[in-house]
Amino acid sequence: MNNRQELQASALAGLKGIIFDYGGTLDTCGQHWGKKLWHAYERQQVPVAEQQFRDAYVYGERTLGRNPIIKPDYTFYRTLSTKIRLEMEHLCTNGAWDASEEDFKQKHQAVLDDVYAEVKATTAHSFEVLCKLSERFPMVLVSNFYGNIECVLREFGLDRFFPSIVESAVVGIRKPDSRIFELGVAAMKGTDSASKLVPQDVLVVGDSFYKDILPAQKAGCHTAWFKGEGWTEETYDETIPDMVITDLSQLLCLLGEN
Repeated sequence: MNNRQELQASALAGLKGIIFDYGGTLDTCGQHWGKKLWHAYERQQVPVAEQQFRDAYVYGERTLGRNPIIKPDYTFYRTLSTKIRLEMEHLCTNGAWDASEEDFKQKHQAVLDDVYAEVKATTAHSFEVLCKLSERFPMVLVSNFYGNIECVLREFGLDRFFPSIVESAVVGIRKPDSRIFELGVAAMKGTDSASKLVPQDVLVVGDSFYKDILPAQKAGCHTAWFKGEGWTEETYDETIPDMVITDLSQLLCLLGEN
């Protein structure tokens, strides 16, 4: 543990619970999902420019946000397949990619398999860290998701760590509204399963400075920013969060581990 981590761990010594974001935090090592997908498009040589992809990504996310396309029983694999298909269809219908039916099918499967393999590896690492943290801290998941987060957590074996989940599609509140973190704190029990925690007892871990760190701080929680590759080149004041991490395992300093 370096000096900065020691100071951070000391400042957070009184923590009693942890709230985790999901997408971009437990599944991509802090990397924005748009960047995660774009790099797979690059590796699989989908013949489009990054700006064309970015437009398609935004279209896909807005479409999924407006319409109940993702069902509660959709696995992550099926959700990811749907997202990529929406993006690629948009690329084709807007003239960015003149793909034959066979090309479309091949590239869709290639990108899907590429990204899913990376997510499986990342969530396996997250599982190991959460195993250790769960020995000391109760944990709650707070996520902007499509209504199927419980199915996704079961898929990767992460459901055991989160007896309480606050999902935007279910509660009707989306980040960056700080009230969603207030709900997360309210859903968390103390280690004796009877005592309620207050925001000052809780650390929020998330990859989005705007959607996780700032609203969690507004709610009164401590914060750990999982800093990875962002969607833009925007920079942030890294003195605002209590911790800045680049690997989930750095949270183990809260347990006094190196």
